[in-house]
Amino acid sequence: MKKLEARDLKEMNLLKHYRIIRKWASKNNGLTDAELELLIYFDCMGFFTKHDFKIGTYSYSWDNRRWNRLLKNDWIVVWRTRNRTTQKYNIYQVSFKCKQLISRMYRIMLGTEDIPQSMRRNKVINSKRYSDKVLTQAIYNVNKDKNR
Repeated sequence: MKKLEARDLKEMNLLKHYRIIRKWASKNNGLTDAELELLIYFDCMGFFTKHDFKIGTYSYSWDNRRWNRLLKNDWIVVWRTRNRTTQKYNIYQVSFKCKQLISRMYRIMLGTEDIPQSMRRNKVINSKRYSDKVLTQAIYNVNKDKNR
């Protein structure tokens, strides 16, 4: 198997439209950019603890409600509960909903899927805010670009 190098990633244009895809995913799912990137980090880890969450949030702005919000909105689920004797802490993983969103983001970055342009499937398209109108135009440009 060939080792993947930086030049290979550049030729794939993998990160070319990452910012627009991230903004679309954040706005349509009620997440902040920091929460979405943190969920991608956890998805790469597989299983994690609350201590891993604290370590992962060092590079983001302080938000002491982030953990509870992600748990409450089912972005993170308990994989193994603690029992106070042999398991001292819970082990978590990202939910099926989160895995589907991240997989969809990867498919869009690779160009196998487009960002939805219908008002029913994309909340940004119908918005009246200037920033959302600019993002809508950027989404149209991403979908036109077949060299992603």
